[in-house]
Amino acid sequence: MDDTEVLIVGAGPVGLTLAVDLGQRGVRCTLVERKDAPQFLPKMERCNARTMEIYRRMGLADKVRGAGLRAEVPMDVFIVTALNQPPLVHHKYPSVAEAKRQIDACTDGSLPLEPYQLISQYTLEPLLKKEAEALPSVSVRYGCELESFVQDKDGVTARVSTGEIRAKYLVGCDGGNSIVRKQLGIEMRGENLSELRQALYRCDELFDRIPIGPGPGHGRHYHVADERWRFLIMQDSTRHWTLHAVVDDDAQMAREFERTIGVPVKYEMLYVGKWRQNLLLAERYRDGRVFLAGDAVHLVIPTGGLGMNSGVGDAIDLAWKLEATLRGWGGPRLLDSYEIERRQVGARNVAASRYASLGRRKWRALWQNLPELARVAEVEQRKSNEMIGAELGYRYAGSPLVCEEQLIGQTAPEDDLRAYAPTTWPGSRLPNVWLEGHVAVQDRVGPGYTLLRLGRSREEVTKFEKAFAALGAPFRVLDVPDAAARDVYGFDLILLRPDLHVVWRGNRVPEPLGNIHLTATGHFPGPGA
Repeated sequence: MDDTEVLIVGAGPVGLTLAVDLGQRGVRCTLVERKDAPQFLPKMERCNARTMEIYRRMGLADKVRGAGLRAEVPMDVFIVTALNQPPLVHHKYPSVAEAKRQIDACTDGSLPLEPYQLISQYTLEPLLKKEAEALPSVSVRYGCELESFVQDKDGVTARVSTGEIRAKYLVGCDGGNSIVRKQLGIEMRGENLSELRQALYRCDELFDRIPIGPGPGHGRHYHVADERWRFLIMQDSTRHWTLHAVVDDDAQMAREFERTIGVPVKYEMLYVGKWRQNLLLAERYRDGRVFLAGDAVHLVIPTGGLGMNSGVGDAIDLAWKLEATLRGWGGPRLLDSYEIERRQVGARNVAASRYASLGRRKWRALWQNLPELARVAEVEQRKSNEMIGAELGYRYAGSPLVCEEQLIGQTAPEDDLRAYAPTTWPGSRLPNVWLEGHVAVQDRVGPGYTLLRLGRSREEVTKFEKAFAALGAPFRVLDVPDAAARDVYGFDLILLRPDLHVVWRGNRVPEPLGNIHLTATGHFPGPGA
């Protein structure tokens, strides 16, 4: 019987991200995947800003960008009748190169450290697979299918197609039809909506021919105003394209592609498959020593681009908590916090996807009245493409790892899916601020707990150092004298978790210290300090 610390089931982007994060932390993990190799199939096609921040922290951002869409390609969104006809609606969005220039010039924390990156899942998976396989503590096994598992007080024994594996913990990252979730008897609740077909095409000439006559220019998405819900997406190579449509048979997808382009082009249809629009959330994210992440616990409509990106957030939230528990410094509430924190994000993102989908449905219902469709879509389509608040503004409210604030005259920030206001309210992601020399504060924060001492503060923080040392938890003090950071963050002292979420903030070290360190590491029995 093979032995490992964490067994990961499913080698999609979520399972691979979890394996890489655990491997970088020195945690022994085994990743099993029933497929023989990553498949060239169209699925996700964009890493959002928060995911790219996460990949930057893992040392992967530049590699992801190098494999993805070229930085100068526009990311505009169009609503059209065909690609050779004038667009009905044109929403301009910055290319990665333009977004980087905006971020470099931002001084108020309102923009992410990294812009999004268009990269197809069939490009991202091999990249992450290579990273995972290079880590000595990670074993990656394709062609190895989970058959069943049992858990006891000390671990999980899994039967796979090649034998048995014993692990301290098991994580199911095995998608919407998760065998792990089904064996646990955990149900998904929500809405099953319409069924579409998706096709993948190779067309080497299309990108270079755009614009075609009076048609739209280069962009990321081309929505077709018709009764079939046609939706053309450029993939990262600019030679591959996907089309979604409501049709009766696979062969019809070739005709729909030709109708969408509007002029003859040479192309090859590589794949056609059905998929269903779902808005579903699992009742639970955990059962004992078994956890669930990604599509195994939340299924959303791609509107807003929150599916895979939510799963990457699940992975990095769970990775450091598993490490802490396995190494002995994490308290019992640490792993409990995973479901508390990430299920609320899952529910929020399912709601955000529903909000965006309703906007799209509103304008699509007007396909027989194009002037009215354009008027409505000018407002409603933006709900799908402008989700910076959903990406950056989530906060782990009620987490047992966060010191909830009760300040006179202050209330927690409002939840806004469309806009992001930088905040250090406990539970929030630390906003990006540029320090002297154009160094990102996030790049200076280490892999453990970090106490930021900001501005001109000379507050004595030895109590924090001794408290974390007594628990054996990794901790360091980072002095940030830059006035810009103090102005944005609003406090002299900010305690960060390994995932850059705020635990506590203040201007003085409490006397006595209280339960701040116990809360941060999952040893304090109740929520907050």
